Order: sequence, then C-alpha cells, then structure tokens
Amino acid sequence: MRIALVGYGKMGKIIDEMATKRGHEIIARLNETPTAETLNRPDVVIEFSHPEAAFNNIKNCLQNRIPVVSGTTGWLAQKNEIEEIALQNNTAFLYGSNFSLGVNLFFALNEKLAAIMNNFKEYTVQLEEIHHVHKKDAPSGTAISLAEGIIQNHAQYDAWKLEETQNHDLGIFAIRQDEVPGTHSVFYRSEVDEIEIRHAAFSRDGFALGAVMAAEWIQGKQGNFSMKDVLHL
Repeated sequence: MRIALVGYGKMGKIIDEMATKRGHEIIARLNETPTAETLNRPDVVIEFSHPEAAFNNIKNCLQNRIPVVSGTTGWLAQKNEIEEIALQNNTAFLYGSNFSLGVNLFFALNEKLAAIMNNFKEYTVQLEEIHHVHKKDAPSGTAISLAEGIIQNHAQYDAWKLEETQNHDLGIFAIRQDEVPGTHSVFYRSEVDEIEIRHAAFSRDGFALGAVMAAEWIQGKQGNFSMKDVLHL
C-alpha cells in the first residue's frame, strides 16, 4: 500500500518502521493539516496527531475520499460528525482508542465480565489507567472504551467520571508516571475480596502493528469501523 502518515511523533515513527517492514510505502509524513497535494495520493491515511488537530486532519482526508485509520484520542465529541463525512464521501473511517491486539481482547473480556458481575450487586467497579507523563488527555481513550463497555453491560452504571466510583457514576483514576506505555486495570471490589483484570503494554510496537493491520484491512471498504471488525470480535 501507499500510506500517508498524519502526525509524525513517536507513534508515527514506529508505524513508519512497522509498515515498511510489512512491505508498504510511506509516501507522506505530515505534522501539518493535510491537503490533497501534501497527502500525495495514498491508498490510506494513518492518523496519530493531537486532540485539537484530529478533526480537521481526518475531515480533510475523508473529503478527498481517502480512507482513514485514526488512533488520536481526546476529540470524540466530534466523532459522529466525522462518521457522517465518511459516509457522504463513500469512503471508510476506522477509529481505535487502542490498536493493540491484547487490548482489544481485553475489551471483549471486560464486556463479558461486566455482564456476569451485573448479577452481583455486592461488588463496586473502579477503573485505573497509568500512562507516561507526556500524554495530553485524561482519562485515556482506552479507559473510556473500557468504561463504555461496562456501562453497556452493567445496569448499575450510566456514566463515567474522572475520580472514585460513586452510585451510578463509574470512576476512573488517571495516573501519569515516567514513561509507562499504558497499563489499564478494572477492579471489582466487595467487603471481602477483589477481582482484577489488567492489561500492561511493554512498548508501543503492539499499537503500531495493530494500526498497520487496520490500514491493510480497510482498503476497498466503505463505512465506519472499529478494531472489533478487523479482529472479528
């Protein structure tokens, strides 16, 4: 494939290496808002930029009928509008809060456990995420996806908030620490015990591989997708 990278920070550079290893050609490396000229006619765009830039970055690509795989978090209030733009332009958009294979399996496990624990009111749920000190948004997109998976499968909770769980508000603790790539934990606590599921990333390589796999998968498709579609979860 001919791939354009929009957002060429740490993740962009690792995706560059991963895509090249898999035989693809990187034909644009952009840190500015993309245009038809600077994109250089790619087959797909992989977008990992900043929350304040993501909407315009993605919109410009979709309006040029170029499919987009995006991993930028912190901008999701405008996601519905982006999905409509993708449909209007007969192209494809795939958003992932986390492209790691392990994390997406973790998402599926989280939803299954929430459905089971819905029947056991003795337990209160709490989420925790730990990331490197450079991460700009909190909570992480992955933590929000975990919270949404619980809310959809557990009748006790109808919203999430950035603190301790209280009543119907599911709590998320967001911790910024050193150079941690990403650790996410879900705790079910009662007065007598605790159940924990946890995913810890050792490097960003897993995120990059998943993003490239998503770009490979999205070619020739129209519509809005997620990693559940890519991995058949």
